[in-house]
Amino acid sequence: MKKVKIILLYLLAAFYFLMGLMHLIKPEQYNAMMPSWLPSHSLLILLSGVAEIALAVLLIPLKTRAMSAQLIIVMLLVFFFVIHIPQSVDYYRTGNENFTASIIRLPFQFLLIAWAWLFIKDK
Repeated sequence: MKKVKIILLYLLAAFYFLMGLMHLIKPEQYNAMMPSWLPSHSLLILLSGVAEIALAVLLIPLKTRAMSAQLIIVMLLVFFFVIHIPQSVDYYRTGNENFTASIIRLPFQFLLIAWAWLFIKDK
């Protein structure tokens, strides 16, 4: 079981590292997700990408793993309530063709939270 958890740790770190890089490489992909009431979309996309990369790196050392996992969970909850739910509501109201995809994405946030939760108690 220990090997499986180590594999899951490195997969999680790789996932957030790559997602963070995507924020930096293709920021326009994330613009559509940004609620209109948030200021400085480009800056927020950049900062969230840098945060994801930093949290991915901090998952690896044992000393920072639990803190990183906790911050990932906080980040996911903030994104869930500030970005993903409002985006789905907006897509529903406007008849956006991406509404179904936005609804499908919602439960995956809980899977990502559970995945990060595995590493909160690591010592």
